[in-house]
Amino acid sequence: MSIPDPLVLGTRGSELALRQANTVRSKLEAAGHRVALETISTRGDESTDTPISEIGDEAVFTKELDRALLDGDVDLAVHSLKDIPSTVPSGLALAAIGERADARDAFVAHPSFDGHLGDLPEGATVATASLRRTAQLLTWRSDLNVVPVRGNVDTRLEKLRKDRPAGQSWSGMVLAVAGLVRLGLSVHIRDRIDPNLMIPAVGQGALGIACREDQEKLEALLDDVLHHEPSGY
Repeated sequence: MSIPDPLVLGTRGSELALRQANTVRSKLEAAGHRVALETISTRGDESTDTPISEIGDEAVFTKELDRALLDGDVDLAVHSLKDIPSTVPSGLALAAIGERADARDAFVAHPSFDGHLGDLPEGATVATASLRRTAQLLTWRSDLNVVPVRGNVDTRLEKLRKDRPAGQSWSGMVLAVAGLVRLGLSVHIRDRIDPNLMIPAVGQGALGIACREDQEKLEALLDDVLHHEPSGY
């Protein structure tokens, strides 16, 4: 099967997802291929009031993109690698893993808190969207009040800065370093957390590019242009 022209690239619609998709598009265009973006909303994007752990689907940010691939609506899809389930759906191939950025988690402090993660007072409130981060924060400091937060990166930072009644303010938030850097928001990073304190998610900081497994020429192209071998380990 020949390589489609243009290539239709499926992506989520958040600013971070679009920046990541445009990075992939630029590399494919530099290799001589036309690329059109197709934004697709996922259940994870739409269920913004429900903690990810309660949605009950490990493909919460990828299923709709996978369906678009299988239906032939898009030719490739760009994911944050950490969002891809350990088992790729039948009929699809993980064709490339992009070069991994800083995999660490970041502590972003409320403007009123001038300390670092290690300076948090007893009982301080820290927000995160991740059960993994919650568990590790509480293992390190069982006195902390860890609260869930949803939304894209900008929305979460807005929630961090929101004025709250006395005694209910958030001291900080934990997010991925890579997302903040890709959005040009690294100025907000107070600490890049030592992995010995907080182990990053599998694949955090890397992109995963999927296509249909019957698109062998496209899969070879994606591997050649986009795959960064060291980031696959």
